Amino acid sequence: MTSYHLPVMAAMVVELFSQCPGSCIVDATVGTGGHAEALLLTNDSIQVIGIDRDSSALEICKARLERFGDRIRLIQGRFSQIERLLGEMGIGTSQVTGILLDLGLNSLQIDTPSRGFSYMVEGPLDMRMDATQGTTASDLANEATENELVELFRANGEYQNARRVARAIVASRPLHSTAQLVDVVDRAVPASARKRKGHAAKRFFQAMRVYVNDEQAELAAVLDASMRLLSDRGYLITISYHSGEDGMIKAFMRYAETGGCQCPPQLPCQCGAVSLGRMIFRGARKPTRDEIDMNPRAKSARLRAFERVIQKGK
Repeated sequence: MTSYHLPVMAAMVVELFSQCPGSCIVDATVGTGGHAEALLLTNDSIQVIGIDRDSSALEICKARLERFGDRIRLIQGRFSQIERLLGEMGIGTSQVTGILLDLGLNSLQIDTPSRGFSYMVEGPLDMRMDATQGTTASDLANEATENELVELFRANGEYQNARRVARAIVASRPLHSTAQLVDVVDRAVPASARKRKGHAAKRFFQAMRVYVNDEQAELAAVLDASMRLLSDRGYLITISYHSGEDGMIKAFMRYAETGGCQCPPQLPCQCGAVSLGRMIFRGARKPTRDEIDMNPRAKSARLRAFERVIQKGK
């Protein structure tokens, strides 16, 4: 397994899914197949359906998992389209026993300069997960207004230097390579801030990638769909890598657990809210130190898990 992208927190994912009944697990961010392989190896009674936007990753995944035969089915698409994609396979509401969302980039994307995801190597300013369609990071850098860039960077948690970097990007146009963007950020961000926060370009690259791939809207859509697709006692497991994603997931799971109830917590619900299930544990689980030492890219991972509970008559 180590010759491919290392799946983050794979042992915990396998353990959690072993606790839910049934045999149909959807890895909605299958990538090169790390988590799917771990699941198929440890439970010979399950079927995994893998979805991914990245055709290059799916080709590797197909070769990696072909030995599992019809226990693995792969399809290209956005995970926001999960209901339609599964429907085309004949899988509908309440028929899925587990859904996995590993929201990070895979090593193939990070380590391929031509994809433009990494601020560590030079390549075209692209950042599209599906490299065949959509707006590129170059389009964004060269066409967005200064205020639009400021809003984008601040939404991703970069408040202090958002205006400096946005102004520098506009002044440095045209920008077409990752190296050009890194240089602009390095010159715009004060040295004191670079020392405190690590590589200056990290948050700005992340913010542009989130925008280019419409990641917030994609995540909101798949979270909502998961509650319709999961069977009773089915599990939703998410792994996120930055506070924006983790905050969305946390808020969604809290809302799903309470059904949106606004009644005082010490009193019985009077508003008619219907709970969709329960959080399997409070807070987020983090990778162990041993895993981080073996795979430094796991450091920022946060895992959350939710059990769908379908109430009778609902």
